[in-house]
Amino acid sequence: MTSLINARSITKSYGASDLFSGLTLNLFSEDRIGLIGPNGSGKSTLLKILAGLETSDEGEVNKDLGVRTVYLAQEDMFKPSETIKHALFGEAANEMHESDCERLIYEATGKQGVFPNLDQPVSALSGGWRKRLAIVNALLQKPDLLLIDEPTNHLDIDGILWLEDLLKNTSFAFVLVSHDRYFLENIASTMIELNKIYPDGYFRVAGNYSLFLEKKEALIESQLKKEQSLANQMRREREWLSRMPKARATKAQFRIDNAAQLEKDLNKVAQANKQTKKAEIAFDATHRKTKDLIVFHDVGISRGDRLLFEHLKLKLTPGKCLGLLGKNGSGKSTLMALLEGNISPTQGSIDRADKLRIVTFDQKREQLNRHQKLRDALSPAGDHVFFREKPVHVVAWAKRFLFTPERLQQYVGDLSGGEQARVLLANLMLQPADVLLLDEPTNDLDIPTLEVLEESLMDFPGALVLITHDRLLLDRLSDELLYLDGHGKAEFFADYAQWYQNIGSQNEAPPTPIKKTQEKSAASNLTYEERKELNRLPGKIENAEARILRLEQSLTDQDVAMHPDKLTEIYAKIALEKEKATQLYALWDKLAAKE
Repeated sequence: MTSLINARSITKSYGASDLFSGLTLNLFSEDRIGLIGPNGSGKSTLLKILAGLETSDEGEVNKDLGVRTVYLAQEDMFKPSETIKHALFGEAANEMHESDCERLIYEATGKQGVFPNLDQPVSALSGGWRKRLAIVNALLQKPDLLLIDEPTNHLDIDGILWLEDLLKNTSFAFVLVSHDRYFLENIASTMIELNKIYPDGYFRVAGNYSLFLEKKEALIESQLKKEQSLANQMRREREWLSRMPKARATKAQFRIDNAAQLEKDLNKVAQANKQTKKAEIAFDATHRKTKDLIVFHDVGISRGDRLLFEHLKLKLTPGKCLGLLGKNGSGKSTLMALLEGNISPTQGSIDRADKLRIVTFDQKREQLNRHQKLRDALSPAGDHVFFREKPVHVVAWAKRFLFTPERLQQYVGDLSGGEQARVLLANLMLQPADVLLLDEPTNDLDIPTLEVLEESLMDFPGALVLITHDRLLLDRLSDELLYLDGHGKAEFFADYAQWYQNIGSQNEAPPTPIKKTQEKSAASNLTYEERKELNRLPGKIENAEARILRLEQSLTDQDVAMHPDKLTEIYAKIALEKEKATQLYALWDKLAAKE
């Protein structure tokens, strides 16, 4: 194992905010590292420092002599006017035969025919194909260490499987930033999270993403116990120091010094534990009793001379989640537009329930005004928003999405991609819906926010249609998947594993679920709807228990403990969540008995 880069005690700040401090990281030739962390934790900045594109404020980064480091940014810098061939080989492309180009691409990727037409201009490529072009361009540079920032952005699922296969068979080391949990599970052999919840500002685990989650949960639990222990010690020391104030000078100095250090340790642990707070996402529903919300009768649509799909029969009912799969350009967003009623089908008809309320998440984020201040974007009608018919002050509403009061005067255009996504989600929560149409809602969201989004969507009682390249989210939420091939075919699958077996296996990268889903029995007395509900119950129970745990932990917060009204409110919420959990367990027992 050869040393590549040694980063020692590096610190980086922007303004008064520390991204990370005292970070030490050694990279070796066999490293396959997944780098994660909340938005704003410094992941992209760390990659740039390792690549030599930025400098740290303190510490040093030493690269071994002869090590070739290649940095792959989130966005490429290709000229739209150049061809694929010129983008990959520069001026040398003028003297190269196409067979030579193909040979070099094959040597770098192990794949033949990666690009159907090397003379195609970059301007004609979709975002997904530009991303593939950037990846191949990086591999052609024969890196010893590849630093990759969000490589799955813009890739469809076929593209992600293609990239997984490339990285599984590579001979070089890499550090990649990603929020795609399946991708991390399949690719990384070491996980590093940058996060201020950890004593050292980061947490490193040798193992895959599943093992990382186990270790992280154990560490956070131990930190919470440590805070409780330190708080108890501090209370005893304060009692001791408060005794006989006239005799304070005679008290052992070491005991006084110990109390001062104990208070510092407690504050440090408590501050770290506060960082575990996640965005509070919960979608509002109309609780309509209508059984059929949207029904497609032999629907088809074409774009120009190209048939996207035809004879599609589809029914959306309350509680159903439909996941959409297909390559970029296969018609997923067009199907969303049909569901929303923005366009009409070229074949068949669509029935909608009367006064149907549809809420849409737009992946292009065109609903956001980049020149608007955050305060106005979160609360356009004044100082309060109305969530579930109750007024909430804009400061409290902003805190639910992890925005401090000081940031309310920032412009939306100055927010990060993940922060803009949280603003959109905040706006969606204010609109009661029968149907949620979510087109790539996970783009730029960090993993903690992804987990909260998943939990909220699982509890949404209306219908949900989901386009996402996050396979874990797709697998956990969807009752069925609809695959569009972009050439007229629309096919339904029970889950991601079935789709992969029939369609996705040609990409050679097998799916690796982070948690095993409940196996389906062939001989079952359950109806189709009961089977769907049984499969979703473990996730719902897990979410309910997690909410109870978070509420119980909040009882120890000083801000809560000092206010009887807040305590009463939280105890009421705990009782309500426990009742929901009891009902879910009862339903699970009932359905399991029928299997």
